[in-house]
Amino acid sequence: MKEVLERPRLSFWQIFNMNFGFLGIQFGFALQNGNASRILQTFGADVEHLSLFWLAAPLTGMIVQPIIGHYSDRTWTKLGRRKPYFLTGGLLAASASVFLPNASFMAYFLPPILVGAGMLMIMDASINVAMEPFRALIADKLPDSQRGMGFSVQTFLIGIGAVAGSWLPYIFSEYLGISKTADQNHIPDNVLFSFYTGAVVLMVCLLWTIVTTTEYPPEEHTAFHGEESKAETGGILTIFQDFLSMPQTMRQLGLVQFFSWFALFSMWVFAAPAIAQQIYHVAPTDTSSEAFANSGNWVGILFGIYNGISAIYALFLPAIARATNRKVTHAFSLMAGGAGLISIFFIQDPKVLIISMIGIGLAWGSILAMPYAILSGSIPSQKMGVYMGIFNFFITLPQIINGLFGGLIVKDIFGGHAIYAIVLAGVFMLCAAVSVLFIHDERDINFAPEQ
Repeated sequence: MKEVLERPRLSFWQIFNMNFGFLGIQFGFALQNGNASRILQTFGADVEHLSLFWLAAPLTGMIVQPIIGHYSDRTWTKLGRRKPYFLTGGLLAASASVFLPNASFMAYFLPPILVGAGMLMIMDASINVAMEPFRALIADKLPDSQRGMGFSVQTFLIGIGAVAGSWLPYIFSEYLGISKTADQNHIPDNVLFSFYTGAVVLMVCLLWTIVTTTEYPPEEHTAFHGEESKAETGGILTIFQDFLSMPQTMRQLGLVQFFSWFALFSMWVFAAPAIAQQIYHVAPTDTSSEAFANSGNWVGILFGIYNGISAIYALFLPAIARATNRKVTHAFSLMAGGAGLISIFFIQDPKVLIISMIGIGLAWGSILAMPYAILSGSIPSQKMGVYMGIFNFFITLPQIINGLFGGLIVKDIFGGHAIYAIVLAGVFMLCAAVSVLFIHDERDINFAPEQ
């Protein structure tokens, strides 16, 4: 048997370049998260139906990510192993980001709300195509001692992209004078131009990673991972076999992810209507007023703030985990997120919501890094892509359940008051924090001190 070679350590800027495309992906993702509910409400969606329209995102992710992971494990091209998927997903996501806010102009045969929901599905599916291979690329390229740094840098760039994407509509309206209101059933220009800008940023960032980052060819990949790293030849149905034989650590992380992403989905779907109703005192059907526009723009700022906090926090995660351990670090972060979400209920001044965003930002930064750092050490290298994709199941399932029942809960139990969905999200985040403590994390090498 040939000796397995240690993968060479990469410089900080090499790690930065290989993750830079994620900045563009998150730029587009942040525009979607901060504005999709607002856009769908403008096209006529009721508050209690928003979660059903948002089902497009987790449904496509559940289907797309394991398939993309399966095939990216088996792809060897001149462009690379993972990079063909970056490029394809980026082109499709950029196109969808242009069409989503323009649904009213394209709906000659269908209502704008259906066209908008369809564009949301296409955009999210495309982002999933580009997103999953980025996480597998870190495991492909980095030695174990640098994976923690790789996921932290990725989280930092995710945060920067999310801040820029979330704040852009506000910047366009308040600093560049672009209109923030529009006629009934039409999207304001500041939101339109933000999505156009997002399409450009998405492609530029992805192309930067594609040009500056090389992937190991099959021979070198085998030398670094051993003969067992060679991709298996089974068909796509092997995904189901892999799912049934997933590592124990992955199963335990699944419960944590369930609670975490149920909470996040509630926040993304209901934050805009909750803050509009609770703090700006806007009626659910009043989607063309200046107060509704101000509320929507401020939600974008708040989303940018929590993403900015997550970007900074991600840089400290390796040191915090070394001082404690990965489970304690993640549990503390999730507790901060739960407290931040629940605190929104007690706030009446929009500016004070910034304090809530600090806790949410700590949770988000850890959610994007810690579970993957823990997981990557328990996955065989030849299945890195498919298991990273299967792991997405524990992200999409809670969102699907929330999408199916969240709107009904808001309507029938909460009486249409979306703020209580945010409080429930905080409770679920606290449940996630408790669940972390039961994970069996045998290998803490990703955040171990360097020798």
